[in-house]
Amino acid sequence: MDEFYRDIDLPFVIAEIGINHNGDVDIAKKLIDMAKSAGCNAVKFQKRTIDIVYKKEYLDSPRQSPWGTTQREQKEGLEFSNKGYDDIDRYCKTIGIPWFASAWDEESQKFLRQYDCPYNKIASPMLTHIPLLKQVAEEKKPTFISTGMSDFGQIDRAVNIFREAGCPFTLLHAVSTYPCTDEDCNLNMIPVLKERYKCPVGYSGHEVGVLPSVVAAVFGAVVLERHITLDRAMYGSDQAASLEKRGFELMVRDARLVSVVLGSGEKKVIASERKSQISLRYFVEG
Repeated sequence: MDEFYRDIDLPFVIAEIGINHNGDVDIAKKLIDMAKSAGCNAVKFQKRTIDIVYKKEYLDSPRQSPWGTTQREQKEGLEFSNKGYDDIDRYCKTIGIPWFASAWDEESQKFLRQYDCPYNKIASPMLTHIPLLKQVAEEKKPTFISTGMSDFGQIDRAVNIFREAGCPFTLLHAVSTYPCTDEDCNLNMIPVLKERYKCPVGYSGHEVGVLPSVVAAVFGAVVLERHITLDRAMYGSDQAASLEKRGFELMVRDARLVSVVLGSGEKKVIASERKSQISLRYFVEG
Protein backbone atom coordinates (compact mmCIF):
# COMPACT_ATOMS: atom_id res chain seq x y z
CA MET A 1 0.00 0.00 0.00
CA ASP A 2 2.97 2.33 0.51
CA GLU A 3 3.46 2.40 -3.26
CA PHE A 4 -0.12 3.62 -3.63
CA TYR A 5 0.81 6.90 -1.91
CA ARG A 6 4.17 7.41 -3.61
CA ASP A 7 3.01 9.82 -6.32
CA ILE A 8 0.08 11.38 -4.45
CA ASP A 9 0.03 14.86 -2.92
CA LEU A 10 -0.68 13.71 0.64
CA PRO A 11 -2.91 13.39 2.45
CA PHE A 12 -5.23 11.42 0.17
CA VAL A 13 -8.60 13.05 0.89
CA ILE A 14 -11.88 11.13 0.81
CA ALA A 15 -15.11 13.12 0.83
CA GLU A 16 -17.58 10.92 2.69
CA ILE A 17 -20.98 11.63 1.19
CA GLY A 18 -22.38 8.55 2.90
CA ILE A 19 -26.14 9.01 3.20
CA ASN A 20 -26.05 12.82 3.37
CA HIS A 21 -27.62 12.88 -0.09
CA ASN A 22 -30.94 11.89 1.53
CA GLY A 23 -31.75 9.61 -1.38
CA ASP A 24 -31.62 12.45 -3.91
CA VAL A 25 -29.23 12.03 -6.86
CA ASP A 26 -29.23 15.79 -7.51
CA ILE A 27 -28.01 16.43 -3.95
CA ALA A 28 -25.39 13.71 -4.43
CA LYS A 29 -24.14 15.44 -7.58
CA LYS A 30 -23.85 18.77 -5.74
CA LEU A 31 -21.79 17.05 -3.04
CA ILE A 32 -19.61 15.41 -5.69
CA ASP A 33 -19.05 18.86 -7.23
CA MET A 34 -18.13 20.21 -3.81
CA ALA A 35 -15.58 17.44 -3.31
CA LYS A 36 -14.10 17.93 -6.76
CA SER A 37 -13.71 21.69 -6.35
CA ALA A 38 -12.03 21.24 -2.97
CA GLY A 39 -9.37 19.00 -4.52
CA CYS A 40 -10.46 15.64 -3.12
CA ASN A 41 -9.03 12.37 -4.37
CA ALA A 42 -12.31 10.43 -4.18
CA VAL A 43 -15.90 10.48 -2.94
CA LYS A 44 -17.50 7.70 -0.94
CA PHE A 45 -21.03 6.46 -0.38
CA GLN A 46 -22.63 3.78 1.81
CA LYS A 47 -24.55 0.76 0.51
CA ARG A 48 -26.90 -1.43 2.54
CA THR A 49 -29.30 -4.26 1.78
CA ILE A 50 -31.96 -3.19 4.24
CA ASP A 51 -33.48 -6.59 4.99
CA ILE A 52 -30.05 -8.11 5.67
CA VAL A 53 -28.56 -5.35 7.79
CA TYR A 54 -31.65 -4.75 9.97
CA LYS A 55 -34.10 -7.10 11.67
CA LYS A 56 -37.76 -7.04 10.66
CA GLU A 57 -38.88 -5.97 14.13
CA TYR A 58 -36.59 -2.96 13.93
CA LEU A 59 -37.69 -2.05 10.41
CA ASP A 60 -41.34 -2.23 11.47
CA SER A 61 -40.79 0.04 14.47
CA PRO A 62 -41.92 3.70 14.33
CA ARG A 63 -39.74 6.53 13.09
CA GLN A 64 -40.80 9.85 11.68
CA SER A 65 -38.92 10.89 8.54
CA PRO A 66 -39.52 12.64 5.22
CA TRP A 67 -40.36 9.23 3.74
CA GLY A 68 -42.91 7.93 6.26
CA THR A 69 -43.47 6.74 9.80
CA THR A 70 -41.38 3.54 10.07
CA GLN A 71 -37.71 2.68 10.23
CA ARG A 72 -38.08 0.74 6.98
CA GLU A 73 -39.39 3.77 5.11
CA GLN A 74 -36.56 5.90 6.46
CA LYS A 75 -33.85 3.37 5.59
CA GLU A 76 -35.23 2.70 2.13
CA GLY A 77 -35.54 6.42 1.49
CA LEU A 78 -31.79 6.81 2.01
CA GLU A 79 -30.79 4.05 -0.42
CA PHE A 80 -30.10 4.56 -4.10
CA SER A 81 -31.44 2.13 -6.68
CA ASN A 82 -29.32 0.59 -9.40
CA LYS A 83 -30.32 3.51 -11.63
CA GLY A 84 -29.19 5.97 -8.95
CA TYR A 85 -25.74 4.40 -8.79
CA ASP A 86 -25.61 4.28 -12.59
CA ASP A 87 -26.18 8.06 -12.57
CA ILE A 88 -23.50 8.58 -9.92
CA ASP A 89 -21.03 6.39 -11.81
CA ARG A 90 -21.57 8.33 -15.05
CA TYR A 91 -21.39 11.70 -13.30
CA CYS A 92 -18.14 10.93 -11.47
CA LYS A 93 -16.55 9.71 -14.69
CA THR A 94 -17.74 12.84 -16.50
CA ILE A 95 -16.18 15.28 -14.03
CA GLY A 96 -13.16 13.09 -13.31
CA ILE A 97 -13.32 11.97 -9.69
CA PRO A 98 -13.25 8.34 -8.48
CA TRP A 99 -16.09 7.04 -6.31
CA PHE A 100 -16.53 4.00 -4.12
CA ALA A 101 -18.74 2.86 -1.26
CA SER A 102 -18.61 1.01 2.03
CA ALA A 103 -20.81 -2.08 1.85
CA TRP A 104 -22.62 -3.08 5.03
CA ASP A 105 -23.36 -6.62 3.89
CA GLU A 106 -22.13 -9.21 1.41
CA GLU A 107 -24.94 -8.64 -1.10
CA SER A 108 -24.11 -4.94 -1.21
CA GLN A 109 -20.47 -5.73 -1.90
CA LYS A 110 -21.54 -8.00 -4.77
CA PHE A 111 -23.77 -5.19 -6.07
CA LEU A 112 -20.88 -2.72 -6.07
CA ARG A 113 -18.65 -5.01 -8.12
CA GLN A 114 -20.52 -4.11 -11.32
CA TYR A 115 -19.02 -0.61 -11.14
CA ASP A 116 -15.42 -1.78 -10.67
CA CYS A 117 -14.71 0.96 -8.15
CA PRO A 118 -10.96 1.52 -7.60
CA TYR A 119 -11.13 1.23 -3.80
CA ASN A 120 -12.99 -0.58 -1.05
CA LYS A 121 -13.90 0.55 2.44
CA ILE A 122 -14.59 -1.34 5.65
CA ALA A 123 -16.76 0.87 7.86
CA SER A 124 -16.13 0.71 11.60
CA PRO A 125 -19.38 -1.21 12.33
CA MET A 126 -18.29 -3.87 9.83
CA LEU A 127 -14.79 -4.45 11.25
CA THR A 128 -15.98 -7.63 13.00
CA HIS A 129 -18.03 -8.91 10.02
CA ILE A 130 -15.57 -11.66 9.10
CA PRO A 131 -17.35 -12.99 5.96
CA LEU A 132 -17.54 -9.44 4.57
CA LEU A 133 -13.87 -8.77 5.37
CA LYS A 134 -12.84 -11.93 3.53
CA GLN A 135 -15.07 -11.07 0.58
CA VAL A 136 -13.57 -7.58 0.28
CA ALA A 137 -10.00 -8.83 0.75
CA GLU A 138 -10.50 -11.30 -2.12
CA GLU A 139 -10.82 -8.36 -4.52
CA LYS A 140 -7.29 -7.19 -3.65
CA LYS A 141 -8.19 -3.54 -4.24
CA PRO A 142 -6.68 -0.82 -2.01
CA THR A 143 -8.94 -0.88 1.04
CA PHE A 144 -9.49 1.68 3.80
CA ILE A 145 -10.34 0.07 7.15
CA SER A 146 -11.91 2.24 9.84
CA THR A 147 -11.21 1.20 13.43
CA GLY A 148 -13.90 2.97 15.48
CA MET A 149 -15.53 0.99 18.33
CA SER A 150 -12.75 -1.61 18.13
CA ASP A 151 -10.04 -3.04 20.37
CA PHE A 152 -6.63 -4.29 19.29
CA GLY A 153 -7.78 -7.90 19.15
CA GLN A 154 -10.49 -7.05 16.64
CA ILE A 155 -8.12 -4.91 14.57
CA ASP A 156 -5.50 -7.71 14.68
CA ARG A 157 -7.99 -10.16 13.22
CA ALA A 158 -9.00 -7.79 10.41
CA VAL A 159 -5.38 -6.99 9.54
CA ASN A 160 -4.52 -10.70 9.42
CA ILE A 161 -7.38 -11.35 6.98
CA PHE A 162 -6.14 -8.68 4.58
CA ARG A 163 -2.49 -9.70 4.90
CA GLU A 164 -3.27 -13.37 4.31
CA ALA A 165 -5.25 -12.41 1.19
CA GLY A 166 -2.46 -10.17 -0.08
CA CYS A 167 -4.85 -7.20 -0.20
CA PRO A 168 -3.33 -3.72 0.29
CA PHE A 169 -4.93 -1.75 3.11
CA THR A 170 -4.75 1.43 5.15
CA LEU A 171 -6.02 1.59 8.71
CA LEU A 172 -8.04 4.67 9.61
CA HIS A 173 -8.11 5.81 13.20
CA ALA A 174 -11.71 6.72 13.99
CA VAL A 175 -13.95 7.50 16.95
CA SER A 176 -17.54 6.51 16.24
CA THR A 177 -19.44 9.35 17.87
CA TYR A 178 -21.39 11.84 15.75
CA PRO A 179 -20.15 14.48 16.26
CA CYS A 180 -16.96 13.58 18.12
CA THR A 181 -15.79 16.03 20.79
CA ASP A 182 -12.24 17.37 20.56
CA GLU A 183 -11.21 15.65 23.79
CA ASP A 184 -12.28 12.27 22.40
CA CYS A 185 -10.35 12.49 19.10
CA ASN A 186 -7.32 10.69 20.60
CA LEU A 187 -5.02 11.47 17.67
CA ASN A 188 -2.08 9.90 19.49
CA MET A 189 -3.52 6.62 18.21
CA ILE A 190 -2.18 7.40 14.73
CA PRO A 191 1.50 6.75 15.59
CA VAL A 192 0.43 3.86 17.84
CA LEU A 193 -1.35 2.13 14.93
CA LYS A 194 1.60 2.82 12.61
CA GLU A 195 4.03 1.25 15.07
CA ARG A 196 1.86 -1.77 15.90
CA TYR A 197 0.79 -2.73 12.37
CA LYS A 198 3.65 -1.36 10.21
CA CYS A 199 1.17 -0.12 7.62
CA PRO A 200 -0.14 3.20 6.29
CA VAL A 201 -2.49 4.92 8.73
CA GLY A 202 -5.05 7.66 8.15
CA TYR A 203 -7.85 9.37 10.01
CA SER A 204 -11.61 9.25 9.58
CA GLY A 205 -12.91 12.21 11.53
CA HIS A 206 -16.39 12.96 12.83
CA GLU A 207 -15.68 16.17 14.71
CA VAL A 208 -17.38 19.51 14.00
CA GLY A 209 -14.24 21.54 13.23
CA VAL A 210 -11.21 21.16 10.97
CA LEU A 211 -8.30 21.30 13.46
CA PRO A 212 -8.20 17.59 14.44
CA SER A 213 -7.98 16.55 10.79
CA VAL A 214 -5.10 18.95 10.18
CA VAL A 215 -3.34 17.74 13.33
CA ALA A 216 -3.84 14.17 12.09
CA ALA A 217 -1.85 15.14 9.01
CA VAL A 218 0.91 16.46 11.30
CA PHE A 219 0.97 13.02 12.96
CA GLY A 220 1.54 11.45 9.56
CA ALA A 221 -1.98 10.45 8.50
CA VAL A 222 -1.72 9.60 4.80
CA VAL A 223 -5.52 9.59 4.38
CA LEU A 224 -8.16 11.99 5.66
CA GLU A 225 -11.82 11.04 5.39
CA ARG A 226 -14.50 13.52 6.36
CA HIS A 227 -18.28 13.61 5.95
CA ILE A 228 -19.46 16.52 3.84
CA THR A 229 -22.85 18.22 3.61
CA LEU A 230 -24.54 21.05 1.78
CA ASP A 231 -26.04 22.26 5.06
CA ARG A 232 -25.65 20.88 8.58
CA ALA A 233 -29.28 21.75 9.25
CA MET A 234 -30.46 19.22 6.66
CA TYR A 235 -32.27 16.05 7.74
CA GLY A 236 -29.94 13.17 8.63
CA SER A 237 -28.02 11.56 11.46
CA ASP A 238 -24.59 12.38 9.98
CA GLN A 239 -25.18 16.00 9.02
CA ALA A 240 -24.02 17.44 12.37
CA ALA A 241 -20.70 15.58 12.09
CA SER A 242 -20.09 16.85 8.56
CA LEU A 243 -18.25 19.80 7.04
CA GLU A 244 -19.93 22.36 4.82
CA LYS A 245 -18.21 23.69 1.71
CA ARG A 246 -15.98 26.41 3.18
CA GLY A 247 -14.86 24.36 6.17
CA PHE A 248 -14.06 21.40 3.96
CA GLU A 249 -12.05 23.53 1.53
CA LEU A 250 -10.02 24.93 4.44
CA MET A 251 -9.39 21.46 5.81
CA VAL A 252 -8.10 20.17 2.48
CA ARG A 253 -5.95 23.25 1.94
CA ASP A 254 -4.41 23.27 5.41
CA ALA A 255 -3.87 19.50 5.57
CA ARG A 256 -1.95 19.64 2.30
CA LEU A 257 0.16 22.52 3.64
CA VAL A 258 1.35 20.48 6.63
CA SER A 259 4.33 18.90 4.89
CA VAL A 260 5.35 22.31 3.53
CA VAL A 261 5.14 23.96 6.95
CA LEU A 262 7.00 21.16 8.73
CA GLY A 263 9.96 21.47 6.37
CA SER A 264 13.14 19.39 6.49
CA GLY A 265 14.18 19.80 10.12
CA GLU A 266 17.63 20.91 8.98
CA LYS A 267 18.89 24.07 10.68
CA LYS A 268 20.53 26.49 8.23
CA VAL A 269 20.29 30.10 7.13
CA ILE A 270 17.91 30.00 4.18
CA ALA A 271 18.11 32.28 1.17
CA SER A 272 15.12 34.38 2.21
CA GLU A 273 16.86 35.17 5.53
CA ARG A 274 19.99 36.65 3.94
CA LYS A 275 18.64 40.19 3.66
CA SER A 276 17.48 40.12 7.29
CA GLN A 277 20.82 38.72 8.35
CA ILE A 278 22.59 41.71 6.79
CA SER A 279 20.21 44.38 8.11
CA LEU A 280 19.30 42.97 11.53
CA ARG A 281 22.14 40.81 12.84
CA TYR A 282 24.25 42.28 15.66
CA PHE A 283 27.71 41.08 14.70
CA VAL A 284 29.72 41.98 17.82
CA GLU A 285 30.60 38.74 19.59
CA GLY A 286 32.06 38.04 23.00
